[in-house]
Amino acid sequence: MFEKLATLDPQTYSPHALHDAERIWPETNCYIDLWIEALHALGLEPEAMLGFTLTQDFEGDQFTFFKVPLEDLETLYDIRAQELAIYEPTERHVATQIGRGRLCLVEVDSYFLPDTPGVSYRIEHGKTTVAITALDTSARTMRYFHNGGFFALEGEDFDGVFQRGLHAQALPFLPYTEFAKLPATATAPETRRTEALRLLKVHYDRRPAANPFLAYATTFATDIEALSARPFEIFHKYAFNTLRQAGANFELAGTHLDWLGPNGEFAGPAEAAREIAATCKSLQFQLARALARKKFAGLGDGLTPAANAWDRLMSDLGPAVSRLAKECKDTPARRRAA
Repeated sequence: MFEKLATLDPQTYSPHALHDAERIWPETNCYIDLWIEALHALGLEPEAMLGFTLTQDFEGDQFTFFKVPLEDLETLYDIRAQELAIYEPTERHVATQIGRGRLCLVEVDSYFLPDTPGVSYRIEHGKTTVAITALDTSARTMRYFHNGGFFALEGEDFDGVFQRGLHAQALPFLPYTEFAKLPATATAPETRRTEALRLLKVHYDRRPAANPFLAYATTFATDIEALSARPFEIFHKYAFNTLRQAGANFELAGTHLDWLGPNGEFAGPAEAAREIAATCKSLQFQLARALARKKFAGLGDGLTPAANAWDRLMSDLGPAVSRLAKECKDTPARRRAA
């Protein structure tokens, strides 16, 4: 299946609908975004993997940076992803794995990624993950998934990404890298749907014990006060790790439920999930304006709709999940690839 990725052209590539500009959160986080696009390019449904979004919690200072469990990728798509040890120059390992038909996910410096103009490209150093489909070390070129699309870079950007040439430096540690072994053929769509339904029960049972938005509300006022005394650019990092992570996560949860129940079986929980997403987006804008004006009265009340929607989502989903559990009880999990 890797040949589908190896022949992609950034000039003609069309992103998945999950990254449509009309969505509440067109982009989520670098890890989920690149898997959405990689699965899409392989002709697989990324919506199938999103059941894990039910497990997101407030971690005391941020919402869970949500990532698809690697075991879910294997169960749903027969894709086996694992850590790749780096002991030689990173690009050498990546070239070896690509030559073996593997997709490589590498943490890089967004400062050298030309797909982020006006955000971080040649502006700000930051850690992000890309999925590399093609690489030529002699020509200094690379094609890769990042955020909501598929891109290419070359020359000095290539050297910067791999810390070579004029950008070579002694690193305290090497980048975290994963590689994904793809199956020879895709699993059947009906099998994938059955497994996704089974996993919904698994992830529902792993949901937070307490409402994460009520937990967030206990620190929200203190967070705002602290932010008001710091440079405004700190707000962007705060919002990314709180309101954006929560909002984007639950919009994907709603999409997953729509995909699982195309006839409206999960319509109520899906709408509750989207209400969380919309509330977080609105509150992010309100918070930005409040910080600019230094006026914070009543801002904390903005979390109430999200907290109420989370309660509805989980309570309404419970009976449906129980029903599914009975239907799937006699259907054994598909054996994973060895």
